[in-house]
Amino acid sequence: MAGRSMTPTLPRRLGFFTRLLDLADPAERYRLATAQIVHAERCGFDSAWVAQHHFHEDEGGLPAPFVFLAQVAARTSRIRLGTGIVTLPLELPIRVAEDAAVLDLTSGGRLEVGVGGGGNLSSYAAFGRDSAERRALLAGHLQILRDAWAGRPLPGGDRLYPVNPQLVDRVWHATFTVDGARLAGAAGDGLMLSRTQPRPPHAPRLSLAEIQNPMIDAYLEALPEGREPRILASRTVFVTDDRGDARRFAEIGLGRHRARLMRLGRATGDGSLDAMIAAMDVHLGAPGDVIASLESDSALARATDLAVQVHSIDPPHPVILRSIELVSDAVAPALGWGRNAARSSASPRDHAPAWRS
Repeated sequence: MAGRSMTPTLPRRLGFFTRLLDLADPAERYRLATAQIVHAERCGFDSAWVAQHHFHEDEGGLPAPFVFLAQVAARTSRIRLGTGIVTLPLELPIRVAEDAAVLDLTSGGRLEVGVGGGGNLSSYAAFGRDSAERRALLAGHLQILRDAWAGRPLPGGDRLYPVNPQLVDRVWHATFTVDGARLAGAAGDGLMLSRTQPRPPHAPRLSLAEIQNPMIDAYLEALPEGREPRILASRTVFVTDDRGDARRFAEIGLGRHRARLMRLGRATGDGSLDAMIAAMDVHLGAPGDVIASLESDSALARATDLAVQVHSIDPPHPVILRSIELVSDAVAPALGWGRNAARSSASPRDHAPAWRS
């Protein structure tokens, strides 16, 4: 397995992530999410990411990410557009390859393709798939994507039109496990780390960084020599001008999300606001509060990309726009993220936070 003796200085790119969960009908959700991404571009964000979810509108509001991103591309000019993720085992991989290739070309080469097995295993039956085979399906479908984009012959001898070999180098893997991170590294792909994830039963008090740092270690150890790391850490970041407003919106939104988790038998903690904030790994408050909270995240200090999202708070649209502004104007520059922030010289191999140059 190829190793890495050192890592060059890396840019720290700032992204906006949405699951399209505004409290509105689908058409309005799509309009509001588009406006949020347009606003993020105006505020200097480097990328925007959307999640694909089938059937369960309270988990995610977008089953067709390439269709949505195509119209976002027409409304923007610079911001990179990513899928976080496409549930690849459920898709016909040739169609994903075609849709992605066309979208990338029409957007001026701005597409990033995040893939994974998805968390809604019940959706596999509707697609005629067995969720127990999702890992094998993911690996097989991803190889077809690579072959198609690269212009290699496909079964039957046909080749993709249009080919787009640049996309081969813009694949990202979402995973909750060390083994998944190692596979992403060995493939030379990007690693996508979740905003929160379940704690192991034997260690329920582990911090998110304590779970994700071993994943980063495995990814970097497996990365081929000469391949630059791409580590995207998604985090729930909700910034307001007033700390009290942040907590008020969080009590509503996190409470709503916890009620859903209770129906699924997955709720933890006592239901108090502070317990929900801790259980869901939320960074919220006025800019100074959020800066201090994010500084304590040693996994985030090793990432090359930070994608902020307001889920599971999901406040009203104007409040989301203001949070985007405050992240761009106050939080990201203080931490060395974004187009106008000082770049950190820290290697992602280092555990210690080193936000400022």
